[in-house]
Amino acid sequence: MREKRSGRSGTSDAEACWQSLVKPSRTLPAAAVLLALAAPAAPAEAARHRPPQLTRIRCVPATTPSCKSSVSVTIGRQLQFSGKRIAKGLRVSFRWSRGALATKLDRTRVGYVARVPAGTRAGTVSVTVSDRAGRRSNVKRIRVAAPPRVGGSAVAPGVLPDVFKGNGMWIWELARSEGGDPAAIAARAQASGIQTVFVKSSDGPRSRWAQFNPTLVQALHAGGLRVCAWQFVYGDDPVGEASLGADAVADGADCLVVDAETKYEGKYAAAQQYMAALRATVGPAYPIGFTSFPYVDYHPRLPYSVFLAPGAAQANLPQVYWKDIGATVDAASAKTLAANRIYGAAIAPLGQTYGNVPPEDIARFRALWAAYGSQGLSWWSWQASGAAQWAAIAQPLALPPLPPPDPGWPALARGNKGDQVAWLQQHLASADPSVTVTSTFDTATEQALRAFQTARGIPPTGATDAPTWQAVLSLPFQPTAWR
Repeated sequence: MREKRSGRSGTSDAEACWQSLVKPSRTLPAAAVLLALAAPAAPAEAARHRPPQLTRIRCVPATTPSCKSSVSVTIGRQLQFSGKRIAKGLRVSFRWSRGALATKLDRTRVGYVARVPAGTRAGTVSVTVSDRAGRRSNVKRIRVAAPPRVGGSAVAPGVLPDVFKGNGMWIWELARSEGGDPAAIAARAQASGIQTVFVKSSDGPRSRWAQFNPTLVQALHAGGLRVCAWQFVYGDDPVGEASLGADAVADGADCLVVDAETKYEGKYAAAQQYMAALRATVGPAYPIGFTSFPYVDYHPRLPYSVFLAPGAAQANLPQVYWKDIGATVDAASAKTLAANRIYGAAIAPLGQTYGNVPPEDIARFRALWAAYGSQGLSWWSWQASGAAQWAAIAQPLALPPLPPPDPGWPALARGNKGDQVAWLQQHLASADPSVTVTSTFDTATEQALRAFQTARGIPPTGATDAPTWQAVLSLPFQPTAWR
């Protein structure tokens, strides 16, 4: 959650790599410096400070039927880039009227390539390439097509527990939320259409927050509210953290939300121990939610696949704080949905009301996720919301005139690493027992995926797309004993 750091959802990490400066060379003698300043820049030196230049974008493979006369590509497919001062690692931006997403150029046997990011808006998209100094190339325009929709709803097919449905609001510090007065909290919640409040109950394995207690729960219940506890976990003592979560449940919480962020990256075994200990205490049906960064690919070592595995959390509450991310509501929401839908848990996103976000953004967030098919959402946070934000939450929901296009699915191929790959492997192992869960998309995984695609009548590309994910996720999940 926001109190844990100043940045949001990992975007600050990604942006830092683009904002790094070139290290200066060793100091020159003063006379040499004057000569260098007086002399005209050499052609090579001048060229080095020019922006990249795009001469052509083409589909991969070049024989793609939709690209005969112009570039028309489906989300997740590869594009090849040609031009001057084009190099591996440069930033490729895909921009449209309501947002933009970016990825990096890679070098392969067919040249410099990049995939159209999941979440890119279907339609005409402007593409540029920029270097580490921020120099941007000329614009090339392409046509982007949404992949075929999988199932009736764009959100994951899991059943959202009732307690997560509708509108919710998160309380970090109770004393700074209507002065901690349960009657005032209930009154404002009812006036704003809030059905559920999420109140912090613990931080780590030893810091139990006294603000969450049976008296508070009973008072808020009397005011007509559902009351959920949320705990921030670190993974150093998973059994201890599970014990505090169970304590909040015993205090009368209607649900428990697990907030695992940066400190939990790489701690797969701890996540598995935590969920096993928690479920052993609260039972298999008790409603548990999981909240974390919205862009899974920005945090490839965070164990989403453990917290959202069958038998773990039933609700996925990604923190879609678009203003902190530096994106539009549409771009952040689409990328979040595309990245999280593979896990199968029903998605009920957490939106931003802090930072003086415009009321129209809040209205757009509500409308967009309702159009995606989400049955619930919530807001961070009570104490940071102003009058304009509360008013926007209270307004009647207005659906967009047209349903949003499908945002796509994670495009994974050989060389990719991270939790999404582990999730793919844990399903693919049901079709090919030789698949090893390594979180690395290696040659063996590619061969197994090609064989699976062939068996299912899908073009054997060795990469994931909408039809491939649909088929793979229909396979039984093969859990891994993480160590």
